[in-house]
Formats: sequence, structure tokens, C-alpha cells
Amino acid sequence: MDDKAKILLVDDREENLIALEAILSSLDQDLVRARSGEEALKALLTDEYAVILLDVVMPGMDGFETARDIKRRKKTRDLPIIFLTAVNSDPDYAFRGYAAGAVDFISKPFDPWVLRAKVSVFVELHTKNKQLRDQTALLREQAALLREQSTLLKARDEAGSGAAGDAPRDGDPQVAERLAAVTEQAETVGKQLPAALRGEYDELERRLAALREVLEPGG
Repeated sequence: MDDKAKILLVDDREENLIALEAILSSLDQDLVRARSGEEALKALLTDEYAVILLDVVMPGMDGFETARDIKRRKKTRDLPIIFLTAVNSDPDYAFRGYAAGAVDFISKPFDPWVLRAKVSVFVELHTKNKQLRDQTALLREQAALLREQSTLLKARDEAGSGAAGDAPRDGDPQVAERLAAVTEQAETVGKQLPAALRGEYDELERRLAALREVLEPGG
């Protein structure tokens, strides 16, 4: 499995793309080129990106139009966009850029240290959020499996309690131990979750609470 983050580089000039790749290569991430706004939008349909470096002045769709389209899409509305502008660009660019959804501006020619530092922050955030999403999904699957197991155990115990000489049991210690472990993991992950994932965590919490009720003695 490739754990590298994808960084989308959008510029119509070959020399600018080469410069970006040279500066960012030390981050050891997956650098993807797009030579136009249209090409960038197509790339976003199929892959998930940590950040976009987007040139402002391009033929066809310029950077502002491209950014607005990106922010209109539910899948990419939270994707950070860093605009690339010329040093002597129109002062109004900053206002228009932030209005279109940019998180930052970097002027050409690029300061390699500044560019790498800013991009690495978004790569780290993307990686951390992805890990949390994966952990949340795994915990949700574990909770569903535990609920199925506890339901089967409860049905078995209720059936056994009706037989002569059989006493009802209050769940399986192994299931209870696994539930405790999953709950502990969920609490750890929950402390780190960003606001965008709170809904999934709250649902997981409800499932774990339901499981605890099922496994309680006499439940």
C-alpha cells in the first residue's frame, strides 16, 4: 500500500512545473502535474490530494475560476489551495484568491525553504486525518462484529436458560474484554479527531454504549 500523499501542481508553463518538482522532491511525496485548470479538475475526480499549488495566470480557466470550481464540489471543498503568483502581480489578487478559497499565496520565484515548509504542513495534516479516518473505520467494523457476537451469545443464553438444569449466563468474558479494548481505542482516537469526523465517532460511541447494555449482567 502506498502511503505517500498526492500533491497537485497546476501551471501551464513547463519550467515552473520543473522548478516545483525540484523543490518538493525532498518531501518524498507523489507529485502530480496538471497543465490547466480543466486538467486539474479532472485529476481531482479520481484521486485524493493533500494540497494544490495553483498558478493564478493560465490560459482558459485561470486559477481563480479553478479554485471556485474546486470549492463547489463536496469532495474537494476542504482541499487546501496555495496560489502561485508573480511578485509584481495585481494587489487585488490576494483578495480575489482568498475569496475563491485559497489558504495562502506564494510569489514567484519561489523560496525553496518557505515552499517546502508550507506544503509539508498540509501533507502532515492530510496524513494524520487519513490515519484517523482509517482507525475510525476499523473501530466501527470491530464494534459491529462485537454487537453481532454479543447478540448471538444473548440469544444462546436465553435459549439455554429455559432448559432443565441450565442457568442463564450474562455474556461471554472474552467478548466483554474485546469490547473494553475497542472502547479504550475509540476514546484515544476520539481525542484526536478533527471536527469533520465527529459524526462518525459519535455513531461509534452509540454502538459501543448499546453493546455495553447488551453485555451487562441481567441485560
